[in-house]
Amino acid sequence: MPYTPSGFFCDRLIRERERRDGEGSLNKPIRFNGQDYNTLRQEYLQRKSLFEDDAFPATVESLGFKELGHKSNKVKNIVWKRPKEICENPQFIVGGASRTDICQGELGDCWLLAAIACLTLNEKLLYRVIPREQSFSENYAGIFHFQFWRYGDWVDVVIDDRVPTFNNQLVFTKSAERNEFWSALLEKAYAKLHGSYEALKGGNTTEAMEDFTGGVTEFYEMKEAPKELYKIMKKALERGSLMGCSIDSLVPARFETRTVTGLVKGHAYSVTAVEECRPSQHKDHKVRLVRLRNPWGQVEWNGPWSDNSKEWATLSKDEKEKLQHQSAEDGEFWMSFEDFKKNYTKIEICNLTPDALEDDKIHKWTVSVNEGRWVRGCSAGGCRNYPDTFWTNPQYRVRLLEEDDDPDDNEDVCTFVVALMQKNKRRERKMGANLFTIGFAIYEVPKEMHGNKQHMQKDFFLFNSSKARSKSYINLREVTQRFRLSPGEYVIVPSTYEPHQEGEFILRVFSEKKNTSEEIENRIEADHPVPAPASAGEESEEDHQFRTIFQEIAGDEMEITANELRNVLNRVITKHKDLNTEGFSLESCRSMIALMDMDGTGRLNLQEFRHLWNKIKQWQGIFKHYNADQSGSINSYEMRNAVNDAVMCLMSCPGFRLNNQLYDIITMRYANENMNIDFDSFISCLVRLEAMFRAFQAFDQDGDGTIRLSVLEWLQLTMYA
Repeated sequence: MPYTPSGFFCDRLIRERERRDGEGSLNKPIRFNGQDYNTLRQEYLQRKSLFEDDAFPATVESLGFKELGHKSNKVKNIVWKRPKEICENPQFIVGGASRTDICQGELGDCWLLAAIACLTLNEKLLYRVIPREQSFSENYAGIFHFQFWRYGDWVDVVIDDRVPTFNNQLVFTKSAERNEFWSALLEKAYAKLHGSYEALKGGNTTEAMEDFTGGVTEFYEMKEAPKELYKIMKKALERGSLMGCSIDSLVPARFETRTVTGLVKGHAYSVTAVEECRPSQHKDHKVRLVRLRNPWGQVEWNGPWSDNSKEWATLSKDEKEKLQHQSAEDGEFWMSFEDFKKNYTKIEICNLTPDALEDDKIHKWTVSVNEGRWVRGCSAGGCRNYPDTFWTNPQYRVRLLEEDDDPDDNEDVCTFVVALMQKNKRRERKMGANLFTIGFAIYEVPKEMHGNKQHMQKDFFLFNSSKARSKSYINLREVTQRFRLSPGEYVIVPSTYEPHQEGEFILRVFSEKKNTSEEIENRIEADHPVPAPASAGEESEEDHQFRTIFQEIAGDEMEITANELRNVLNRVITKHKDLNTEGFSLESCRSMIALMDMDGTGRLNLQEFRHLWNKIKQWQGIFKHYNADQSGSINSYEMRNAVNDAVMCLMSCPGFRLNNQLYDIITMRYANENMNIDFDSFISCLVRLEAMFRAFQAFDQDGDGTIRLSVLEWLQLTMYA
């Protein structure tokens, strides 16, 4: 169900507050669907019954929505069973979780299984995803749980242990040991996280790698791989990074088909080791090797350095033991680095964030995480091909503070990876959602603008080329790329290719050395607003007319109601043909009275009315400035500048800044279906904005920028604004 504007932003504020309270951290993961594992397990132990998960029931809906949906013949004979109904003496883990515990079933999720295989290489990471002390014997209640990284937060996913079977065999992922179930249950928890098993069909290994670690992934096409690729791979594994690779299949009909060398096209593999050895006949020459694993648990490379190849006879016993060489049809094999480059087309490396490892011997990266959103008509500006709107995209300042300390590099540069990830698209597949085509550009900030947190305007991008950018715009969940730039300050602009495409994203900057990044305009700042004084000097003809009209309507009481204010304003505003307005609404006039009503009568006296009219005249001038095409309305993308001009002018706030979330709210609240804002809406927006500022300042008596309100105070404040 889509968010309403208020619902979305309330939800976002709640998430931010939860993070401040520690929710979403490794030590305090968010409870997915509000389900608490310990509470539920204790409840069902006391009941002496087995847990049944209503949030992911044993029904067709949990299997899928199309190929595994109600109309599919594939699901007719599927029976959900608990492990104790499938075999005798089921075990969660047998002899430690290993790569051979993962064998692909009938679901096209080799990308997920390749990532799980990589995960088993690092016990610390593995048991973070698979919490310990789970079994089918001690305190068994039919309930298990797993933890995943999800768009910046760690979440704990609870499941029951009913799994899909056909003829008493697991339909999806299984272990080589028939009574071992950790991999099948992990797959089920991941399916629940994304809505169904079918939602897991097709993907990149990197997606699951990141969801298991919170890391960030970079891709290398073999035909364009850097010369130092072996060094990068070696360094990555030393850091504890996860690694996968694949062979592109250009012909769909040959997807996941075996080649004569035993490799499979269109299929994901795990890279489990990178080593060097010295064959006896070439002791002065090192051979570089790569170890890989096929998630099928079988079908291996049959070329040089395969399990039974002659090359192994050239190695000493110690060398073989170091490489853990064995001949077994388990899907794992070695090959030379040169053959690896010739046969595989793409490699994916998932670098771990600092919280992933605590061992000081492992080199750590630093990461900055920023959450953002593209909103149609406000901050969904599209790529550089759309110069009129590109500048309105969210912008992030990055300060690269320390250069690399690589002794082989004489340049003063900072190595960093930028990762732009769009959110929730896999879960929304059943509703027809597709991935957007996304990318980003990086601009160097001129020295004279360092420390200036203002949003870069259109002219900056018209007259400055990007310093770096993503290699291409592409419809993947995440676009990542490694860069090497001089220390300094930069601005990153993430965007969809086309403008007006709405969605949430996170932007991460992942560097070897220290960096800082933050969203431009991520805070609401202003000096204390001071009401603008009434214009001095001679009374204009228009002022005289207003005074006369006011006296006619106000009568002896010399005060006017909202309805009377509407009559006054519309009698004059209709003379301005260039505004193309139907006049002010009664609701707008009520808001104006709420803003200017200093004595709490619900009416305006002449002085309050004059003050209001001076504001409207100045706002009218700003509106006309941005209404350059004389259409009678302002384009929503220009609204942020118009709002800033108006508030700085009338609230005496030269340093005034709203944040991007507030600009998004303003656009959704006041723009029409064509993303335009008419004069009435423009004035209504500014009136409400100033009224809320005034109210906040009244409550913020100590001037610390925070207030505390009771429910009644909150209602009184918002109902009259």
